Amino acid sequence: MIPVLFLFLFSHYGNLEPGGISGDDYSEFKAVPEYISNPTPQRKPYFDAYDKTMEKWDVEFEDLYVETSKGTAHVIVSGPKNGSAVVLMNGMAASSTMWYPNVKALASEHRVFAIDLIIEPGKSYKTHDIKNIAGVNKWYQEVLENLNLDSYHVIGTSRGGWLAADLAREDDKVKSVVLLSPVQTLIWLPPSTGLVKNMLNIFYPKEKRAIRTMETLSKDVSKIDKDYIKQYQIALQNDTLNKFMVQMQPFSPRKLRSIKMPVLLLVGDDDLFNTRRSLRKAEKYMPQVEGEVISDSGHFLTIDQTELVNERMLEFLRKVDHPNESSEMPEDMLSLTER
Repeated sequence: MIPVLFLFLFSHYGNLEPGGISGDDYSEFKAVPEYISNPTPQRKPYFDAYDKTMEKWDVEFEDLYVETSKGTAHVIVSGPKNGSAVVLMNGMAASSTMWYPNVKALASEHRVFAIDLIIEPGKSYKTHDIKNIAGVNKWYQEVLENLNLDSYHVIGTSRGGWLAADLAREDDKVKSVVLLSPVQTLIWLPPSTGLVKNMLNIFYPKEKRAIRTMETLSKDVSKIDKDYIKQYQIALQNDTLNKFMVQMQPFSPRKLRSIKMPVLLLVGDDDLFNTRRSLRKAEKYMPQVEGEVISDSGHFLTIDQTELVNERMLEFLRKVDHPNESSEMPEDMLSLTER
């Protein structure tokens, strides 16, 4: 499989550059820590559910366990070593497994690094507290520094979109940013019946909350893998990120202008957290932005319209990595400035 993949990449793009990776050995990060090999009774059900979802990953991967000042970062790595690096930042309580519909496409051309956020359910392990949202940014930078990446694209969805935009403002190694329905990044949460339904979830049994939440976030819950739903149900019972939500406010015009690298912004036409106002604000203040409203999609773009979103992301990343070779953008994917 790998030789065929390399043949495709080289024939399609010519010689690829090292891809922003300085020596992708990582042998020092491959030892499985005790909390994974011998989990506590409290952690084991979630880890089992996580592993079950990873059966849908659909491409070869390896697990890395990167030591940081706040604990151990779990990173899932896939794709060719000489592909340009792509860092995935997941949505709230979703963990890196949420990328199961997208990783095969991304890893066909890129070296993909999916990082479990250390302050929420996943396979990362926190040993020291992170006091504020700025500390989350610093932790991500520490993980990426330890991975010895020279440069990378960042893809963030939902809350991970906010964190991706925040990282891009401060990290000059970020080559481009893909924002998939970012939460409270461009506008405040717009009032909606879906938002009210989410608020009312506290009155429902825990086992029903995950499905009710997903019904407000996806146009078609039946598309979501049942094993992933089970993992998500367990995660919602243990999630602790809400203490940072009040610190995640829409970026000011000054902060948006500071994101100078190319940005791709995708939102759903039935998105709980974004409207066309999000696109207009991005157009007004972000120096290099392309945006699109994805039809027949809610907040879960990566599931509701998997093939289209994968296509858009790969198109965008090719243009950034190979500006003189990328194909012309489809007419329905115009830059916001051309609308």
